[in-house]
Amino acid sequence: MKKKTGFDRGTTKNWHPATQAVRGGTWRSEHGETSEALFLTSGYSYDSAEQVAARFSGDAQGMTYSRLQNPTVQMLEERIALIEGAEACRVQASGMAAMTTALLCQLSAGDHIVAAKAAFGSCRWLVDTLCPRFGIESTVVDGRDNDAWEKAIRPNTKVFFFETPANPTLDIVDMAHVCGLARAHGITSVVDNAFATAVLQRPLDFGADVVAYSATKLMDGQGRVLAGAVCGTGKFINDVLLPFQRNTGPNLSPFNAWVVLKGLETLDLRARRQSENALAVGKAIEGRVSRMLHPGLASHPQHGLAMRQMEACGPIFAFELPGGSAQAMAFLNALELVDISNNIGDARSLCCHPWTTTHYGVSPDVRLDMGVDEGLLRINIGLEDVRDVIADLEQALTKVGL
Repeated sequence: MKKKTGFDRGTTKNWHPATQAVRGGTWRSEHGETSEALFLTSGYSYDSAEQVAARFSGDAQGMTYSRLQNPTVQMLEERIALIEGAEACRVQASGMAAMTTALLCQLSAGDHIVAAKAAFGSCRWLVDTLCPRFGIESTVVDGRDNDAWEKAIRPNTKVFFFETPANPTLDIVDMAHVCGLARAHGITSVVDNAFATAVLQRPLDFGADVVAYSATKLMDGQGRVLAGAVCGTGKFINDVLLPFQRNTGPNLSPFNAWVVLKGLETLDLRARRQSENALAVGKAIEGRVSRMLHPGLASHPQHGLAMRQMEACGPIFAFELPGGSAQAMAFLNALELVDISNNIGDARSLCCHPWTTTHYGVSPDVRLDMGVDEGLLRINIGLEDVRDVIADLEQALTKVGL
């Protein structure tokens, strides 16, 4: 592979996704390093005043400032765009920076957004609290109800926003229908794909316009750094999103970009193995809990839709214990191998209580309306031997009387 082959779309678009995730975007320096170089610099120097003027005016290619371009960051952006099947990508400082940027870069006072009610707590805060502060109207709907999306459309509706699978209830949205509806009405669909990544599901293939990520999750996959990403057409990324990002500054550090680049090299292997492990764990404990929310199991009401949209259902699922918060917390305290943690996508198995953690900032009434009950637990299944994870969950269930 030559020094700049990773940026040659004429070549890289023909690679399979696993190859793209290892080699896409690689841009070697004159030293010919095999691992991507880490460029820790805030700015750049120039050979002449005319050169820097030409770069700032857009008449010449090249770096100007690391809030706008950085070689390591650009390698990550190209790699994510490739595996996503997108024309372009811009990475962000965190997953929530990505969600905020993806929405606010295209919304103004007087616009209207329709969002699925089942969502990560901070995403609901964006829709319910932040957007209305700036005169952006919002409506939340049951994302599983195709008719609800159409009924919520107004003349000023500009964006549909949803997660699928949703955090933490694993609701599945019919992307082909909802994204098709959006396009028919000139509405931009923004899909949070963090629970799956492009390895397991590619929303653009189902008509989505924009795909947003917490790359902190499966893309890094080892609990090391915060990162986010937004993918879309070159026009959207360069003409709509980039001016917002340039002037507000939610950019990703080169070091964090380099860490996520390394994570992407094993993403395909990790995502598929963790999905297999999660399915095995879900089957093992399903009969011992009062409610199981795993789209890979036949018991999930949208199992068929999930199987049509996803290659596998990911490492994350949720389950409910009948004894509410007290029993859920006792279960967490009884765990010996699985960590109590509110992160997901990690190579380690992690479990948390959304009622008191990820969704605590949402009012109790809204939590309940979202399907986040006091006894609900969300679990991320890692890369440990699945027999050890099952044994730990089973002993914890026994200790809490289940």
